Amino acid sequence: MQELIKLNIIQLSLAYLFPLLLFVILKKRGLKREWELLLATFRMTVQLVLAGYILVYIFAKATLGLTLLSFFIMEIFAVLTVIRKFQKDQMPKGMKRTVAFAVFTGTFLSLIYFVFVVIGVQPWYEPRYLIPLAGMIVGNSMTGVALALRLLLDGMKKNRVVVEEILILGGSPKEAAKEVVNSAFEAAIMPTITSMMSAGIVILPGMMTGQILAGASPLVAISYQLAIMLAILGSVALSVIIMLSIGYRLYFNSEAQLKK
Repeated sequence: MQELIKLNIIQLSLAYLFPLLLFVILKKRGLKREWELLLATFRMTVQLVLAGYILVYIFAKATLGLTLLSFFIMEIFAVLTVIRKFQKDQMPKGMKRTVAFAVFTGTFLSLIYFVFVVIGVQPWYEPRYLIPLAGMIVGNSMTGVALALRLLLDGMKKNRVVVEEILILGGSPKEAAKEVVNSAFEAAIMPTITSMMSAGIVILPGMMTGQILAGASPLVAISYQLAIMLAILGSVALSVIIMLSIGYRLYFNSEAQLKK
């Protein structure tokens, strides 16, 4: 089997033609996103290079402490990323804690189940397995929770009159917010379901592609990709439903009345 082709600095530099092409397009169309593109490209480069050197160190040490520290740093940055997107929004008191709890709980439970039950890696904290898997699970859950939170905030605001009418007619807070919560949950999981439907035909997912490039058998790569996509689906669904199930209650007081 052919060995993995290692990119030298010149080959890697040639890949930067793609953001340069987008820069020219943005400039010509006057979209004023050029510097945002440059900043994103620069940050991506620096962050990935630093991550590479850090992972080399972590993989060499392979200790429980370093692996767990890496996982919790991922979780913290994921939560902060979600919260930062909604700084200008009026959120009920306790929503930030709810987001943090949902992301941590949903991703942690899914990752632990995947590592212990599905693949059974020994030791379970082996960083070559746990860190890349955690990155995919946490990243997708973060996106799902952010989308669900946006729809929950907008839905409770736009449907305030309807929610109040249901409460007046004797409905519970759960019944009053049911439509908003269901719509948010459906929209949040649909991107994951859509990516599952197109996997293998329209796209070859990242984990599978990486393993094939590294020399693994396509059949082995497929088995891992199937498993991780199912784990991502479970993690997104669990994180989102936890956030929504707790989050909608923050709009109501102890007497089941809609807060002002």
